Amino acid sequence: EVEEEIPVVICAAAGRMGAAMAAINSIYSNTDANILFYVVGLRNTLSRIRKWIEHSKLREINFKVVEFNPLVLKGKIRPDSSRPELLQPLNFVRFYLPLLIHQHEKVIYVDDDVIVQGDIQELYDTTLALGHAAAFSDDCDLPTTQDITRLVGLQYKNTYMGYLDYRKKTIKDLGISPSTCSFNPGVIVANMTEWKHQRITKQLEKWMQKNVEENLYSSSLGGGVATSPMLIVFHGKYSAINPLWHIRHLVSSLKKKYSEHFLQEAKLLHWNGRHKPWDFPSVHNDLWESWFVPDPAGIFKL
Repeated sequence: EVEEEIPVVICAAAGRMGAAMAAINSIYSNTDANILFYVVGLRNTLSRIRKWIEHSKLREINFKVVEFNPLVLKGKIRPDSSRPELLQPLNFVRFYLPLLIHQHEKVIYVDDDVIVQGDIQELYDTTLALGHAAAFSDDCDLPTTQDITRLVGLQYKNTYMGYLDYRKKTIKDLGISPSTCSFNPGVIVANMTEWKHQRITKQLEKWMQKNVEENLYSSSLGGGVATSPMLIVFHGKYSAINPLWHIRHLVSSLKKKYSEHFLQEAKLLHWNGRHKPWDFPSVHNDLWESWFVPDPAGIFKL
């Protein structure tokens, strides 16, 4: 029996390539499963991605470097944003999974600012309910999330109201309560057959275009521009990822909110937010740095 291949999609962006390499290192080092990494980049970074992997301790991994053509986004993104880094083309790679990945039924997508401490096989084994194209982690699913939001004053940030502009008729007409719990698309387990069958990519593009015309999800609200269309398209139609597989808000503020013991038990850590563990200032960067793979070209430095 051939061992099942687990496809893991991750983006490697020019200015923060070290992030993707650390994430890949952490995944590969903590599993015996047969992983195939799809490392996605823009054309001008592909050779650098390959070089970093082939001339470092990562040379043992199975990987494919995949080019993402940002032209598919033409006319689908509003230029105004309080966080321009969220408009990077690679942020939208997760919308196009079936176009980039072939021959796999089930795929894992992770953001580059994660570290995996558990066996990724467990995440891959997440059950997707019949008719669900994806599984995500709910923003209300952590026992500590309530305390965190109180601490940081982000009450709206884990509901749809933090992402969609409820003053707009198009949003009101969706009939989704603004207090609905949002989910974080930084970790996705996806079923490609269902994704294609439900034409998820087309639906996401439709909402991107609507946003360009009507400004439906202001990026200056809480959320990222890639999250909002997913919240609309997947509303009530996604399965749950075990909360320990997506511990986030590590950087929402620079106060340490989690005990060291809890962080060691976490299966996946996600530094979502502005303060990244490879930059200063940040928190819990020791957990990230232990997976850092030095850049053979000497460009990316801590």
